[in-house]
This record gives sequence, C-alpha cells and structure tokens, in this order.
Amino acid sequence: MSDLNFEKLFTPRAIGIIGASHDPAGGGFFARAMVGKFKGPIYLFNPRMAGEKLHGLNVYSSILDIPDDNPIDYVILSVKAKLCPPILEEIGQKKVPFVTIFASGFREVGNDDLERETLRVAQKYNIRLIGPNCLGVYNPKVGLYFAYDSSRKSGNFGGVFQSGGNAQNVAQLAVSYGVPISKFISIGNALDLSYPDFLKYFLKDTDTKFIGLYLENLRSQSQGREFMEAAKNCNLNRKPVILWRAGYGQATKKAILSHTGGLAGKNEIWNAVAKQTGCSLVSNSTVLAALASAFKLTRLPATRDVGVIGIGGGSTIEAIDILEKYNLKIPQLTEKTINRLKRFIPAVNTNISNPLDLGGSGVRPDFYYKCLLNLDRDPNISSIVFIKDPERFGGFKELMEEMGFKNVDLNREFIRYISKAKSVLKKPIFCVMLKINEGFEEYKSRYKFKLKLLNRNVPVFETLDLAGTVLDKMNIYREFLQKHGRFPKS
Repeated sequence: MSDLNFEKLFTPRAIGIIGASHDPAGGGFFARAMVGKFKGPIYLFNPRMAGEKLHGLNVYSSILDIPDDNPIDYVILSVKAKLCPPILEEIGQKKVPFVTIFASGFREVGNDDLERETLRVAQKYNIRLIGPNCLGVYNPKVGLYFAYDSSRKSGNFGGVFQSGGNAQNVAQLAVSYGVPISKFISIGNALDLSYPDFLKYFLKDTDTKFIGLYLENLRSQSQGREFMEAAKNCNLNRKPVILWRAGYGQATKKAILSHTGGLAGKNEIWNAVAKQTGCSLVSNSTVLAALASAFKLTRLPATRDVGVIGIGGGSTIEAIDILEKYNLKIPQLTEKTINRLKRFIPAVNTNISNPLDLGGSGVRPDFYYKCLLNLDRDPNISSIVFIKDPERFGGFKELMEEMGFKNVDLNREFIRYISKAKSVLKKPIFCVMLKINEGFEEYKSRYKFKLKLLNRNVPVFETLDLAGTVLDKMNIYREFLQKHGRFPKS
C-alpha cells in the first residue's frame, strides 16, 4: 500500500465517464463539471446515446471502443450498482488503473455480495477503487472537478472525505477562508482505497501542506492501526491533520450506518486517537475550514498567552470570558508595554491593560498599528487577537473629518496599517470581524475587509468562539510537537 503511485489518479492522461447523459445527476453531472476544464481528453460512454454528441463530445457505447493507443488513466463509473462488476470487466481489459464508483446501493443497504463481487473484479485487473457511493477526485491544478462551482484556483490544502457533499462544501468554505485546495478525494464506503493510502500520499505530496479529513468509520482494526501511523507521521512532519470525526450522537451513528454502512465507534476512542496521533479533532465544517486557514496563513503560537485589542469595556470583558473558555490565557502586559501604550492612547474612555480597550480611539488606524507592534514586543504575549467592526466604517466619516482626517477611506486605511504591522510582526495575529448589523452596505464593507486581510495572510473569523476554538486547536498541535521534540523546528 505504501508504494502506491497516485500520479495517474491525480494527473490522468485522459478520463472516461461511463453513464454520461443529459441528466444533470450521475454521469451527466460529472460531464458538466469537467468538460471544458479538464486539460486532457474526456471520453463519454453510454450505449443508449452511442454516436450522439454531449457537450460537444462524441458519446461511445463502451470503453472497449477506444483504441489501446489512447490510454485512459481514470474512469468515473456512474451506473447502477448491479452493473458495476460487468462494466469493471471491460474497464480492466483496457488496463485503467483508477476508477471512482459513484453509485450507492452496496453494503450500506445490505448488498454485501455485490460489494465483494465488485472488489473481486477490480482486484483481478489490479484496478484501484475510490468509493463506492462517492464523487471521486478534485484537483484544480489539472482540471479534475467533482462540482460545477468548485474554485479553479489551486492551493495547498489536501483532504479525504467519506461524504461527497461535505467534500464539496468544505472545498468552497475553505476558499472563503483564504485556503484553495491542492487535492480533495471523496471516498464514500472506501471499499478499497481509504484514509491511510491518501495520508501516505499527502505526506510526500509537495503540493499539500496540511490535510482535512471527514471520517465516519474505518472498516477494520488493522486499517485503524494503519490510519493512526499515517496520521501521526503527517503531524510530526509538520503537515497538520484536521480530523472532523462525525458520529457523536446516537442519531448520527444510525445515519452513518445507512450512509456508508459502517459503525461510528466510541467517542472516547477517537479522543484518544487524536491525542496519540496529533490530529486536530473538530466537529463541524466551519472549524475545519477556519483551522486550515490559520495553519496556512500564520504560524503556531509559542504559548497559550493571548493579547487582545478591542473597542468598548463590555466587548473586551466578553472576549476574556470566551477566550478563557477555550483554555487560553489573557496575561497582564509588562510595565514597559503599558508605559509605551500610554504615550499615545488617551486616558479617557480607554483601558490600558489586556485586553486593550481603545474606546473611541479605536477608530484610528494608526493607533491599531501601534498597539499591534507593542503587543508583539511584549514577552508575556504569544499571539494577538484584534476585534474590528468594518461595517461601522462608513458611519465614522463625519467623525474622522472632525478629528482633521478628510476624505479618509477607513476600510483602506485599516488594511494599510494592519498590513504594515503584519510585515514586521513576529507573533501570529488573528482578526475577529464582528457582525452587528445586517444590510448590503455592511456586508460589502465586511467582505472587502476580510478579502484584503486574507490576501495579506491574516486569518479572519466571524466570532470570538471560532477564534478561541482555532487558537486552542493550534496550541494543542504545538503541544503535541513539543512532546515529540518537533517544536520549535529543529
């Protein structure tokens, strides 16, 4: 297994879609998602449409109609479950190395014999299977897609998901957090290829820097041991694995049995697995994508000590309550830092401690800049969370003019000063962009602010709870590395 060569799966010379049609589901879905995007030849197959054209491409009756000198490396098999074994016989005769089986209807509904027969045929021809009951591979670098609207921008976030829908959603969500995808794989029931195989691949894949998993179940104890070894190797080699493990509730466990046909496993076991392997255990797609954003855009904090910049006494108290809930510490600033801050922060309506309450002075981008620099220099602080509300920028125009700042675009000025600080800061910073009002202008201001910060490698989160969760997970990962002598980097 460890010597598997996935080159023909992720960069196939040509692909085939069996079951392609005008129907937007099944083979029609994959044809629409891929035609005009995949960089190599695409062959479409459907005996009912043989001789016709679909999306400008010829439709063939069978894969056997394609000459041997036109090799197909990857096939998406989108037919009814019972037709998979005989069609795999034809695929095997064409020496296709990788096949995604889209159909459901195998062991998750009690068809164990059909599943065994499918695997037998695949093994007879040395075909490696993805699925069944899955969407296969997304690799934007070469134009492999498993959704119509997947981003075409490639990045360094790899992932393996038992749910095709979750794979699609996380791919989109991650991009909204500034994290494009290297390769995502939807594996469904994982009859053949599974998590350990792809984790071993990602460990060596230069395009992938961190990894997300959505896991409902593993098929055997031996696969579990292989998974733990592979995940731990990735984590120890600074390719953090974020594990979204589904199945914490009884209703979820039942749903998993009918979805991929497996048992979810005990929660205590998976908590122990995460602790032993260094995986960052998360419970939803938002935390998975947000944590991936933090791993991509910034560095690990050296301790749990957080410096906070806020506006308003109540909001800073709320920040302490929430961040401490996630095992983070809000230490006192050094006297030296406090004295430096007093030089420019007025004594009225402010609180020069940690959290820093800037009050009305928080409207000044240059003050934010100076605060970031001073917290970065404070030895008691290892990471910085700053709270900003860009939706209010438009309402401060008159106030800024009264203060002598005419025609100031606060959105642009805050970005400029935060970018200036980011270029010299040694400690990781995180923005919490609170949503207070809802409206088009407010949304537009938040979106612009978030996009600019993400482009400058500053993670942006919508809530303090999300920021607290991410910082806690980053510190857990750093503590794992320290335990094994891998932090700081040797």
